[in-house]
Amino acid sequence: MSKEDMKQRDSKQLKDIKLSILDLAPIVTGGTPADSFHNTLNLAQHVEKLGFHRFWLAEHHNMPGIASSATSVLIGYVASGTSTIRVGSGGIMLPNHAPLIVAEQFGTLESLYPGRIDLGLGRAPGTDQAAVRALRRDIRGDHDFPQDLEELRSFFKSSPEAHPTVRAVPGEGLNIPIWLLGSSGFSAQLAGQLGLPFAFASHFSPDNTLAALELYRKCFKPSEVLQEPYVMVGVNVIAADTDKEALRLATSHQQRLLKRIRGYSTPLDRPVESMDEIWSAYEKGVVEQQLRSSINGSVEVVKEKLQAFLDETQADEMMINTSVYDHEARLRSYTILANLWKG
Repeated sequence: MSKEDMKQRDSKQLKDIKLSILDLAPIVTGGTPADSFHNTLNLAQHVEKLGFHRFWLAEHHNMPGIASSATSVLIGYVASGTSTIRVGSGGIMLPNHAPLIVAEQFGTLESLYPGRIDLGLGRAPGTDQAAVRALRRDIRGDHDFPQDLEELRSFFKSSPEAHPTVRAVPGEGLNIPIWLLGSSGFSAQLAGQLGLPFAFASHFSPDNTLAALELYRKCFKPSEVLQEPYVMVGVNVIAADTDKEALRLATSHQQRLLKRIRGYSTPLDRPVESMDEIWSAYEKGVVEQQLRSSINGSVEVVKEKLQAFLDETQADEMMINTSVYDHEARLRSYTILANLWKG
């Protein structure tokens, strides 16, 4: 890379890219799913006022700490309580659903909230094998995902000839942005070949980030959707008034990952002053490796590390996940971020 290319690469600033949110409707210890939904809508309304671009919800199943399993239903709830922010899925796990059902659900959402709905798609089930069986879906392998994606996209085409006997109503003829999500190279390559926007899950797969983005850009072919590659990266961020407070808040997310390592899942626990008496040295290493790209700290720390991550990835958009126990602390974290983007 030439010096001029390096100069141009380093010139992109946080204020130059879009800022968005990934929410899992977290259930906290002592809370209920109803509480989580109320907090999710309150968060969406809060960040809409702050100028965030989009608000995505993720499909997970059989996880006591995550309430966003009926993702399309929750998207409708959030969209109905907001007016300008884009709302969508980050993502819908396509292997769990018949493409026609997804087309009808998102066709309904787009019809109700025109110009505000995104359809992000993942190729993993978002759960364990027991839940996969309970979903009554036969997950046969990666080779099914491109086929299901093609079928889903065909249902949105305006020409009835695409499906002369089965049509998605509503859905047919609607322009709903489709994103491919990924944590490895498979979806990166497919998104590039199809000319679709690509969202990479850096927040839980940091080691694969740069390789996947490079593959996406290398494979990208212009399409009627995009003329140039468009990359969004997920980042875990907890911003607080002090570094100490941010690190304390982060222990809730650390406890959640620790429990998954130990083979079980619970609602999000209260933060603790120290994790040293909770995890072993090995467990600490595993959790910290998974959270390697996570950013926790005061305004100055968060700004510096986010800019470094942008310099590294050259992303067009960042999608922030903030997993903390206290809802007011979560609102505060996103307020700090919005102020950073305003300069």
